[in-house]
Amino acid sequence: MDGSKPLRRDAERNRRRILAAANALVAKVGLDISHNDIARAAEVGVGTVYRRFPDRQELIDELFDERVDRIVALVDQAMEIDDPWQALCAFVAGNLELQASDKGLKDLMVGDGRVTELAQRAGRRIGPAVRQLVERAHASGQLRPDVGVEDFPLIQEMVSAVMEHARHIDPDLWRRALALVLDGYRAHAQPREPLPGATPTPEQIEQVLSAKRR
Repeated sequence: MDGSKPLRRDAERNRRRILAAANALVAKVGLDISHNDIARAAEVGVGTVYRRFPDRQELIDELFDERVDRIVALVDQAMEIDDPWQALCAFVAGNLELQASDKGLKDLMVGDGRVTELAQRAGRRIGPAVRQLVERAHASGQLRPDVGVEDFPLIQEMVSAVMEHARHIDPDLWRRALALVLDGYRAHAQPREPLPGATPTPEQIEQVLSAKRR
């Protein structure tokens, strides 16, 4: 009889417990967690956590991929909405709703000095699909012609600040802020003043985020 099979089952069970505990912990407190925190939440020895995930970043990567999958699914769902403006708004609101309920996702998407590479990977996966939503809204005449794709990370920056600071005051206040910002992005029949400056470049957006991290 092969005595190694029960051990493999135990190892896989522990791995699932560690991932489930780490996932819940990251959603609640963010990415600043340790092997000890995960071990306590999973009710396993810290040595077990180190054996399964000796590199903490490997664990964060696995949790990150699942979170980005959820955002990609939001884009896919939005693309099925016939009205281009409603589709764009649905994605932006859905993305922020995920962040409101998951601090780890918010840390990843807003930017953190420790996870810059992960945020860049997310952008490579999500960016092209978001560009399609923006192009559809432009083609329909519902999005201001002087608003570009790179203006949308600014929504995340602005509304996430409201989300963070008003969390314990009014957890839905960010929705009001989002509605105000999106109204400014929307094209209207009446003449409107042009936006000051130009759409920021991706490099400028990264500089803004870098300054915030510092």
